[in-house]
Amino acid sequence: MTLTRLPALAALALLAGAAPAGPAVPVTSFAVGALSGTLRSDTQTLARLSPAGEPGFSFVPTTREAERAGDGYNHVGDIDIRLRSGGGPWRDFGSAHHRRPIRPLPAARGTIAAADITATMGDGIPLVVERRWVAAGGALGLRFRLTNRSPAPVEIGGLGLPMAFDNIITGRDLDQAHAEASFADPYVGRDAGYLQVTRLSGQGPALLVLPGRDTPFEAYAPLADAADAPAGSVFTEKTPREQTFEGFYDWLVHSRGFADREWRGAGEQWNVPTSRTIAPGASIEIGLRLVTAPSIRTIESTLIAQHRPVAIGIPGYVAPTDQPATLFVRAPAAIAAIDSSPAGALSVRRDGTVHGWTRLAVTSHGFGPARLTLRYADGERQTVSYYVTRPLDATMAALGRFATTRQWYEGKDDPFGRTPAILTYDHEAQRIVDVEPRVWIAGMSDEGGAGSWVAAMMKQLDHPEPGEVAKLERLVGETVVGRLQVADGPHAGGVRKSLFYYDPARFPALYRDPAHWKSWTAWSAKQAGDLGRSYNYPHVAIGHWVLYRLARNHDGLVTRHDWRWYLGWAQRTIVAMMRDAPHYTQFGQMEGNVFLDILADLRREGMTAEADTVEALMRRRADHWAGLRYPFGSEMAWDSTGQPEVYDWLRHFGHDRQAVQTREVILGYDPALPNWGYNGNARRYWDFLYGGKYPRIERQIHHYGSTNNALPLFDSFRRDPADLHLLRVAYGGLMGGITNVDTDGFASAAFHAWPDRMRWDPYSGDYGMGYFAHAYAVATYLVDDPTFGWLGFGGAVTRDGGGVTIRPRDGARTRLFVAPAGQWITLEAGRIAAARYAPASGTIVLTLDPADAHTPRARLFVTRTTPHGRDYAPATGTAERGGVTLPLGTGPTEVTLRPIG
Repeated sequence: MTLTRLPALAALALLAGAAPAGPAVPVTSFAVGALSGTLRSDTQTLARLSPAGEPGFSFVPTTREAERAGDGYNHVGDIDIRLRSGGGPWRDFGSAHHRRPIRPLPAARGTIAAADITATMGDGIPLVVERRWVAAGGALGLRFRLTNRSPAPVEIGGLGLPMAFDNIITGRDLDQAHAEASFADPYVGRDAGYLQVTRLSGQGPALLVLPGRDTPFEAYAPLADAADAPAGSVFTEKTPREQTFEGFYDWLVHSRGFADREWRGAGEQWNVPTSRTIAPGASIEIGLRLVTAPSIRTIESTLIAQHRPVAIGIPGYVAPTDQPATLFVRAPAAIAAIDSSPAGALSVRRDGTVHGWTRLAVTSHGFGPARLTLRYADGERQTVSYYVTRPLDATMAALGRFATTRQWYEGKDDPFGRTPAILTYDHEAQRIVDVEPRVWIAGMSDEGGAGSWVAAMMKQLDHPEPGEVAKLERLVGETVVGRLQVADGPHAGGVRKSLFYYDPARFPALYRDPAHWKSWTAWSAKQAGDLGRSYNYPHVAIGHWVLYRLARNHDGLVTRHDWRWYLGWAQRTIVAMMRDAPHYTQFGQMEGNVFLDILADLRREGMTAEADTVEALMRRRADHWAGLRYPFGSEMAWDSTGQPEVYDWLRHFGHDRQAVQTREVILGYDPALPNWGYNGNARRYWDFLYGGKYPRIERQIHHYGSTNNALPLFDSFRRDPADLHLLRVAYGGLMGGITNVDTDGFASAAFHAWPDRMRWDPYSGDYGMGYFAHAYAVATYLVDDPTFGWLGFGGAVTRDGGGVTIRPRDGARTRLFVAPAGQWITLEAGRIAAARYAPASGTIVLTLDPADAHTPRARLFVTRTTPHGRDYAPATGTAERGGVTLPLGTGPTEVTLRPIG
């Protein structure tokens, strides 16, 4: 450990190259283990925290230290306390709220800085609050001692440590944000909890904030925006929360005081809220340790090295009741007991050990969130949050049924041309949303309005139901083409921004509460009819493409038009996007991955001229992205929307280095954590403003980014099956998108993560953009992992003699990856009942479901995805359009795939 006294401006110059305006604040420098940094001398809060050897990067908002030096700006090293004495009212105290001089304390050996900070906590606090920064065991430590100086017991009902890491994108361009900013993701797992702080670039090292003794990570609560908080609020932050700043959060050690007040009407919290009482004259101590992991992929190995309990769920923490799940646990102490809440929701059986990991077999029951509590012999408790769902077949069926009945809008004599339609639904009010000041939500376009009908359409890809398909054919033929989409003329294929619009002169009685219609969101007819928003085009292309696939690969499902008509319109939609909406095509489009499938289908069908046109248009975009440092721009300052399509086109045109970089950036905002909400949850925190019933800047759980960002990770894993981290994060996002679907089939836009709500948003909104990616990518993966052995993601694995059998239960059963063989097996018709892999010979034997009325034939594709290994081919079948067609019988059909050569 080294200590140096520097003026603040000199320290800031290391990062910014120039000092910001503002008075210089003296700082003390330190170096501990793999971290170096500075503490402000006046407040002893963290002013800089850098990886060793990288003083130009800081995990905290160092470049804004001067502007954030006053009252109301939180820093790492501050503390928030809610307490009461004698059963009285809760009172709030915070060290950042009104800064007052602190009293330095003598620094013992190993102590970087120490102070009595009671004076800055606020008047009337019955506690003495001391803080110490220490170097211990190669880690930077932050410790607090709270002593009750009053004659009465003091109950601590809120004990928070602000996690003020630099997620501020305001004032930074995209390159600067990726180079300088970080995102923090919480594992709210009590004594085993931690915060991971990852750089937007996805590069290491990552910062880990670990709990000290008696410092459980009980809850993660946002610090309120000071400009919007009620008068007198203490736990606030003055940096304005907006699309460029998600806000800062408190690591809450105790939260009962919040559960009693602000969170009273919320859903169940991640952990049971607790409090702690300090007797007169007694003290308690809490603390955190800050360490680095060399990379995102080494976070769990770093936790093990730090003697922290680690849990890894396979295939994740979303548990359909018909699928087996496994939890691998590694901890310094033995597991003494395991509890489930609700009781019986999760049944756990000890299933031996493997390479030092305890293996727990988990079976789920019921529906909704459930929590496992692992009680260790050393007294620590770890919680793992699961979400139990019905079997995925039942989930898909309910979604399709709900969308095509409860959300079906027809016969309304609608002046906006929205009949027939599938419109946004308000589950709280139990009604269709046909009037909304954010007009697109009621207008079948943009994400917030197209989501429901896109979800209904994608459900048919792997789960076609004749009555639903008939309705969707009508929707496309009567409402999309000719109304939402221009049918002919020079702009044929163009897609309007919304069918619904604001016109009080024409419809004076339609728009209730005029005050709600004064925003920019109340588009006029002219604005709604604009063709220039490219993000609307993939929605329509999906509708055409799904009906093409159904018409081409099934008998009698699609009757209004032939497959050529639908594939032609899909191609025309892409061309129109580039012609009529070129501006935003410089960015990746959500669901834009479907364009690659449309291109592939055009080539398979011999529509060479049409395919060449699409490929030339897309090449211009990909070449542009290949020349950018971070090609993930958006209409927003930062976004997790465009990366999936960007990745796919970069791969398609051979820009592999840039594609790998895109993947790594995704891992920077898409974590692997033992919590169904955050595992695979691609960061999004502003789309409740545009598609939710309760609009606010708030971390969204399993918004459509989760499943969409899984797509590049799946592809990357199939290219490199040794990188299990990719598959774990991808499967977390894929399955996270299913938790949005309720038992009746209603699908919510996203879950409100803040603890004052902890509920699904009542609007269906833009959910369909996420369900697109789930239906597009859902598959079963058979993996032989060197640590955990044979694993099934999406299916049940059994070993028999010299083979391994997996029975898919992923809900589609049309895609299978056999990782040891590097084989990606897909069906455009037919379903896989089971697959047996023989490692010695490499043979794969598929068992397909019997034929049904609409699927007399299977359409099979087998692709080698790894650079090394052998190609495979089926022993029977007829080559057709790049795949193999196989007749199905009245019983199961076996298909043997053997290596070639």
